[in-house]
Amino acid sequence: MSTGSTVNGGISFWYADQGTPPAREPLPGDTTADVCIVGGGYTGLWTAYYLKKAVPFLNITVLEAKFCGYGASGRNGGWLYNGIAGRDRYAKLHGHEAAVRLQQAMNETVDEVVRVAAEEDIDADIHRGGVLEVAYTPAQLARLKDFHSVEIAFGETDRVLRGARETCERVNVTGAVGSTWTPHGARLHPVKLVKGLAATVEALGVTIHESTPVTEIAPKHAHTPYGTVRAPYVLRCTEGFTASLKGQRRTWLPMNSSMIVTEPLPRSVWDTIGWDGRETLGDMAHAYMYAQRTADDRIALGGRGVPYRFGSATDNDGRTRPATVEALREILVRFFPTTAGARIDHAWSGVLGVPRDWCATVTLDRSTGLGWAGGYVGSGVATTNLAARTLRDLIQQDSGQSGPTELTELPWVGHKVRRWEPEPFRWIGVHGMYAAYRAADRRELASPRAGTDPVAKVADRLAGRH
Repeated sequence: MSTGSTVNGGISFWYADQGTPPAREPLPGDTTADVCIVGGGYTGLWTAYYLKKAVPFLNITVLEAKFCGYGASGRNGGWLYNGIAGRDRYAKLHGHEAAVRLQQAMNETVDEVVRVAAEEDIDADIHRGGVLEVAYTPAQLARLKDFHSVEIAFGETDRVLRGARETCERVNVTGAVGSTWTPHGARLHPVKLVKGLAATVEALGVTIHESTPVTEIAPKHAHTPYGTVRAPYVLRCTEGFTASLKGQRRTWLPMNSSMIVTEPLPRSVWDTIGWDGRETLGDMAHAYMYAQRTADDRIALGGRGVPYRFGSATDNDGRTRPATVEALREILVRFFPTTAGARIDHAWSGVLGVPRDWCATVTLDRSTGLGWAGGYVGSGVATTNLAARTLRDLIQQDSGQSGPTELTELPWVGHKVRRWEPEPFRWIGVHGMYAAYRAADRRELASPRAGTDPVAKVADRLAGRH
């Protein structure tokens, strides 16, 4: 497989495919708004959309450090699916039925994103093929069966468990011994969605200022080098870039994820792979992968490279280490040997927000007017939409325009979590955790044992994931 001509960085393949949007004007100076949203990714744009739809006269300003979709919203794997970080913990804290309601809200969120995209004429290459997660070792198969049972218990009665033959009839993953499939998922083009959403909210009358980094958020104030926006409500929608804000260094850890995308593959290769349903594809490894078949017949595949940069640093242009590109290429070829001669057209990286307890949250502090949503741990394409609708309801409730709603009563609302450890313990912990996961995956791949590697269990406990 050729990597010599691979574009490395440049934000993402999705922007190389679509081109970066024309620059919007930065903030011209001090101003006021009814709602100030910090961050022009999915969370911020969806929140602006739903607030403006609910209350058209609201004066809403979005401040974006680079341009809309520069972060995870323009770099992700294009998985619109019903996973939400922290559901099992919310079940322990608030009861099983509360977590079932949260899961049902996520199932419905997939439908909601598809609905709005169609209603607003946003062509984001959405294809509803569901989500297929495969196992290819005995240990993975045991985890997959447990995972399937748990999902059924949380109300996914339409989830399907498939054996080796049925799995390969859907997607011919070499060595697959089983899979689970849910209809609550779709493939999409991330940048087509974020660009369409930004254009839609602007058409509704929302003001977007780009190239306007917010340096500090305070009650009723968002401070930038160009001036301050004063607003009764200031919403932090910065996800993996939250650590760049004053006082937020240890709030959410910016976890790195990397991707590659092949050249368009010929019909002869697809004849061996199948994947006619264009399901989003994942596995049950500890250091898991995620992939999609794009609208122009490429394979876009992602996973962990360097998991974390010291001091919660984030990259600028998405450049990825050659070793990471090679590791992702190896996964691609192991899954689909007929791709061995295909060219890798692009490689890139981005950050996602990880809270210390791995639980996504949405909050509005009614005493200060400060709100935030995030910590999606890689499940943000759909979760951002649910978060935005919840922020809308919380603001309407606080301003007296409505009472509590089904969304404001969900268990992730107002969840509090402790901060990450200071350096160097943060760096040591994260790198140690992923070293353990990779080692566990290697041992499981070589072993006939059905049990999860004990080192991975220890890593889960130390990380706070279980």
